[in-house]
Amino acid sequence: MRNFAARIHHAALRGTPAVVLENELLRITVLLQGAHVIEFNHKPRDLDFVWLRPGNSWPGQGDFFDSYPGGWQEVFPNGGAPATYRGAVLDQHDEAVALPWECEVVEDEPERVAVRLTVRTRRTPFRVSKVLSLASGEARLSVSSTITSEAPVRTHAMWGQHLAYGAPFLVPGSRITLPPGVTVRPHEVNLNPPRRAVVEGGPYPWPVVPTPDGGTVDLSVIPEPGAPSDVCYLTGFTEGWYELRRPDGDAGVRVEWDAATLPYLWLWHEFGDMTGHPWWGRAYVAGLEPFSSYPTNGLPDAVANGSALTLAPWSSKSVDWSVEVI
Repeated sequence: MRNFAARIHHAALRGTPAVVLENELLRITVLLQGAHVIEFNHKPRDLDFVWLRPGNSWPGQGDFFDSYPGGWQEVFPNGGAPATYRGAVLDQHDEAVALPWECEVVEDEPERVAVRLTVRTRRTPFRVSKVLSLASGEARLSVSSTITSEAPVRTHAMWGQHLAYGAPFLVPGSRITLPPGVTVRPHEVNLNPPRRAVVEGGPYPWPVVPTPDGGTVDLSVIPEPGAPSDVCYLTGFTEGWYELRRPDGDAGVRVEWDAATLPYLWLWHEFGDMTGHPWWGRAYVAGLEPFSSYPTNGLPDAVANGSALTLAPWSSKSVDWSVEVI
């Protein structure tokens, strides 16, 4: 137990077990029910980057939209809408976000701390394990994630990092920077009628894309509250990275990942335009989510379009990613 340099604390929030990784610059809180990162706080500014959902949502209470607390989570093996895969009925973003994860401390030194979080899915034959590490003096969380099939047959999966940004960090005018050559593929239908930000079709070059009213919108700029909602899939990454910065340049994050394994970046915009369930006009959030597959219709559609991951019997896939305050 330390109160200096890199350190780990175990806690319980509203009765839910949690682990806290902390150093001189960052405090990161992870709920073990669902492995939700509900705090990524830059301590010198007391500035949190994760979006927390308004209301009383808390892991373990009902379906995804009842229990989603906001924050950041590992989406596996179903991305997006409820779906049935080979007889397994899967909820929104099921299953890893809905299950309790085991936590093991693998390194606990003043110079560096690390924990391993592990979960076995119940309706599908997988194990997910990830090591979260934090070094003294660095404002960077490093994560190494591994998915393993425990079945003697070939299986499919969608795999993504659901990173949602909100207040107090996210403000209108914040800007997204991506590598050159990225293209935008809008979701094939409007998910929030009657309005959407981007017209169907594409792919379009990032970042200026056509709008349904015949104009254009710059998707790299976070709009004012009340702007249309949308989901788009960005691809063409020669390098896996993005930066999201406030308009004054005072604060931002840089996320890096293996674009060979996660070749898509889901861009989710919800800025208060959805006035019914589940957001009721209370959400101001941008999701920038590295993903293996698309669309947000669930695993069967990703299998059909060839973007789903294929796992051979007893095989594993790994990906490293990180998020750093800049």
